[in-house]
Amino acid sequence: MARVASAVFSRLVIIIPYAWLLFFFLIPFFIVFRISLSQTAVAMPPYTPVFDLLGGLSGIMEKAREFSLDNYVWLTEDVLYFNAYVSSVIIAGISTVLTLMIAYPVAYGMAKAPKSIRPTLLMLVILPFWTSFLIRVYAWIAILKPEGLLNQFLMSINVIDQPLIILNTNWAIYIGIVYSYLPFMVLPIYSSLEKMDHTLTEAALDLGCTPFSAFWRVTFPLSLAGVVAGCLLVFIPAVGEFVIPDLLGGSETLMIGKTLWNEFNANRDWPVSSAVATILLLILVIPIVFFQNAQAKADGEGK
Repeated sequence: MARVASAVFSRLVIIIPYAWLLFFFLIPFFIVFRISLSQTAVAMPPYTPVFDLLGGLSGIMEKAREFSLDNYVWLTEDVLYFNAYVSSVIIAGISTVLTLMIAYPVAYGMAKAPKSIRPTLLMLVILPFWTSFLIRVYAWIAILKPEGLLNQFLMSINVIDQPLIILNTNWAIYIGIVYSYLPFMVLPIYSSLEKMDHTLTEAALDLGCTPFSAFWRVTFPLSLAGVVAGCLLVFIPAVGEFVIPDLLGGSETLMIGKTLWNEFNANRDWPVSSAVATILLLILVIPIVFFQNAQAKADGEGK
């Protein structure tokens, strides 16, 4: 009985994550993909065909023949969507680089700090998550607006003569994304640096390396896995970000998250918005596949 229970438990541990992916990723993705092959209709739901399980297999097959790729063809013909994808990737890429430039020194300082205060530093990094994401973004409006706290402070110390126009620009979006996703970059980098064997750095210094050279030749390569993981954790959600561009960006800000929202809610065009979401998902899967292949290759070389 003990062996049977152990076997069942081990299989259950394996099945649970696959079941999670099935119910919360694959099935929703299949539903979105199916809608993307449909046509807009003045109905509820606002697309056709709609499957009726009471019609049996023959009815389902007949409805499936109405599927088409017209929505994907439409996306290739309208330059708006291409520009939205490109703009989203550029903004997410710049935000990821800025986040890395801030997060790496923070993670490095945490890893070098005494072990007694590391839990406190770690808590301070994740402390913003205790507050609603929406409230934190709204707080940046009060900081960045022309009469906001930042401009008042800069004018009080005579750094500027008139308020800076930061809100409703791409700079405000960069600030919002960097602030919101900074912990996602700090934590994996800190994990890599904290587990690193620091005697390797000491050995490099003993062999004549300068501190800067030892960092680039020893520390940074050993933390590269955390850097890549952090970049993916920031870049992937930033590409499809909607709240930050909508609240901090201007009317001319073009990101695929806002475009998707407009198609789904304002235009009530579920098929086109589903096609936009499907392509967005495929774009985001590409860096994950490259990272997994690189990781598998590195593990193979290590063996």
